[in-house]
Amino acid sequence: MIRSFFIYLSKAGWARKFITGWGFAWNLASRFVAGEKLTDAIQVIRMLNAKGINATLDHLGEHTDSLAASQAAAKDIIEALDAIQKSGIRSNVSIKLTQIGLKIDHKACAENLRAILAHARELGNFIRIDMEEAAVTQVTLDLLMQMRQEGFENVGIVIQSYLYRSESDVQNLDSKGITVRLCKGAYKEPAEVAYPKKQDVDASFDRIAALLMKGSIALGAPAISADGRIPPIPCIATHDLQRIQNAKETAAKLGLPKDALEFQMLYGIRRDLQEQLAADGYYVRVYVPYGTEWYPYNMRRLAERPANVWFIFSNFFRR
Repeated sequence: MIRSFFIYLSKAGWARKFITGWGFAWNLASRFVAGEKLTDAIQVIRMLNAKGINATLDHLGEHTDSLAASQAAAKDIIEALDAIQKSGIRSNVSIKLTQIGLKIDHKACAENLRAILAHARELGNFIRIDMEEAAVTQVTLDLLMQMRQEGFENVGIVIQSYLYRSESDVQNLDSKGITVRLCKGAYKEPAEVAYPKKQDVDASFDRIAALLMKGSIALGAPAISADGRIPPIPCIATHDLQRIQNAKETAAKLGLPKDALEFQMLYGIRRDLQEQLAADGYYVRVYVPYGTEWYPYNMRRLAERPANVWFIFSNFFRR
């Protein structure tokens, strides 16, 4: 019921016009979205960099419904890469494959992805492919491997610990030295493909984090690049204090250097924790979303998992 309601709101033109007219709606969204313009996001990242925090720039948009829209999205991502280069900020870029045509035309999506990766490589930058709902997990991994086989080493992936398959996926990725952003997962998935209980998701997260660290050590523990753009292999994306503590303890036990580990968080959530980790000598990267699609983005995040409603509102009042 709640999920259907938020999905409906994300698509309803009247709701978008009505809700975005509320000052409160943007006040809430602006806590978690840098702004509607690329220049807004660049300025936010400058401020993060000044605090010793790196960033990933995320141009909002997903599930485009036409080839023209997917091509426009790819053009916007390339523009973002140029803006990073021109400004000199410490940032890379995150993309969603459904944003560049995955569900419209597989070949066109691959062409868009190839163009983005080629441009990023020319600039010495990195692209993180976000993981979306479980229905597109395999095709997302397939496209990642296709690009790697074509010689693009400046691309990584996201793995979600609530999927049963994720440990096996990470073992395969580890052997190839692919950088992984490990998160719990925010989509509402059936028990057939994902752990339904939080404690099982958490346990899976800790196991996979350890696998990533061991895989990194086996490959010589590649460090984050000097310009902050190319991340290490294990990127631990969570605001869960226990998961962070467990990751720190595992890294210390295994002897993984701090420059071969990265903690990642979302813009506007637990800023105090982000700054504390950076002050303690850990590398921290914040995902900075921007764009005009902030309304459907927020509605879909609320729809994907009812727990996200409490997560967003509880963090709105935290520093």
